[in-house]
Amino acid sequence: MNTLFPVYDFMAQRARVSPQHIALEDYDSGETLSYQQLNERANQAAHVLDATTIGEANTVAILSQNCVAFFELLFGCAKQGAILVPLNWRQTAPETAVIVNDSQVSTIFYDEANARLAQELGELCPNIVTVALYGNNADSYASQRNRSDKCYPESARKLDDVWYLLYTSGTTGKPKAVIQNFAMAVANYVNTVQAIDLVSTDTTINFLPIFHTGGINLYTMPTLIAGGKVTVLSKFDPDAVVDLIDSKKVSVFFGVPAIYRAIFEHEKFQRMNFSAVRSLGCGGAPIQEYILHEYAKRGVTICNGFGMTETGPMVCLMDEAHAAKKIGSIGTPKLLTQVRIIDAQGKDQPPGQPGELLLAGANITPGYWGNPEATGDVAKADEDGYYYIVDRIKDMYISGGENVYPAEVEAALEQHSDIIEAIVVGLPDDKWGEVGCAFLRVGSGYTIDSATLTAFARERLAGYKTPRYFFALDDFPRTAAGKVKKNELRGKAIELTQH
Repeated sequence: MNTLFPVYDFMAQRARVSPQHIALEDYDSGETLSYQQLNERANQAAHVLDATTIGEANTVAILSQNCVAFFELLFGCAKQGAILVPLNWRQTAPETAVIVNDSQVSTIFYDEANARLAQELGELCPNIVTVALYGNNADSYASQRNRSDKCYPESARKLDDVWYLLYTSGTTGKPKAVIQNFAMAVANYVNTVQAIDLVSTDTTINFLPIFHTGGINLYTMPTLIAGGKVTVLSKFDPDAVVDLIDSKKVSVFFGVPAIYRAIFEHEKFQRMNFSAVRSLGCGGAPIQEYILHEYAKRGVTICNGFGMTETGPMVCLMDEAHAAKKIGSIGTPKLLTQVRIIDAQGKDQPPGQPGELLLAGANITPGYWGNPEATGDVAKADEDGYYYIVDRIKDMYISGGENVYPAEVEAALEQHSDIIEAIVVGLPDDKWGEVGCAFLRVGSGYTIDSATLTAFARERLAGYKTPRYFFALDDFPRTAAGKVKKNELRGKAIELTQH
């Protein structure tokens, strides 16, 4: 990559182009920030980072539901040079402490909803400093920000400079940090513009979790670079989302299948006004066909897409013209991403033949922070160049838009004194896309009790990682080499859960 090409201060540049345009609106309070005000807040945040970090390229974390302050700090990091680590507030303190230690975080900014979790983290990681985002205390972020200068020296970043880290669970059970740099942000913006014709008059909603690429990049970051407006919800609230869409305050929208299902099940769905929404994208998991048909009855087309944390995330998105004819397709690759499907020998597969999906482009992460692990998917393309995801090479499944890696769940279950071995597989679920099913080899005399095991798992794992089902087996089907045949267990899981 050519590292000589500079990326100038996104927010400072945008503030010059459209200073009075509204950038962010807090849904609950009604507070709005223009691009000039957001740039000034980011400058103030950079000063706060100067006071709370140790030199350039230090890592700081934020433990918060979606809020305006997150974007102040994100753009403040771009100015100051610190690396931001958004933490998953759905996880337990021990899970989060692993990430804090791995990324060598020096400071954690936290919101009021996560004050107790921040306190627990402070006890587990005594070398970190915790800073409340709220309150009038002199040490709070809000107070420090308000005392800071609204100007900050502008500096250019290289395309490959690290901006923030997004953690996902590794296939070995160890969390891995996916590097997000400035090249990825630019490429995702270009890919999004091509996919949905994003412009400065567009409006979107920020409600997907900000510790996920979706919460930052679908479509919040591209909208802010384009000069549009983003309404920030602390988290997904079906009443609020329905209200914003129905009030014609949303023009581009992205959600995971569980979101679209929740909107469909809302009492106002049949009389909602979708006329202002010109693009609805979906990803994170396959969306049920009947949901697509129900929206189509309202004259609404949902366009399925594909991307990963590692791809910035935009890779493919279906176009409305072909969505009804090619249900199940993720669409076509966007402008700055090259896609290939190869066989085991590395040769390109012809249309209709599945193979390993290879991706290249400026939107692809340069790697994992201190971890060389790779991932892969199996895909195919049709004669028209439209792509379909067939399966995952790894065993990861997606529950409610959240990536779940069985190895991590298995390791947590095997901490139980009566569990000899655990194998977890993902099962299709109408509501969440997929849920976990745990097969257990247990000690003599131990009887499976799902409620007790669920409580045991929840002490160690986030709720979305906790399996829905638990079954005991004397042994697992294995290969000659002793490896568990997970495909056979998936079949058995389907059989057991359908009765």
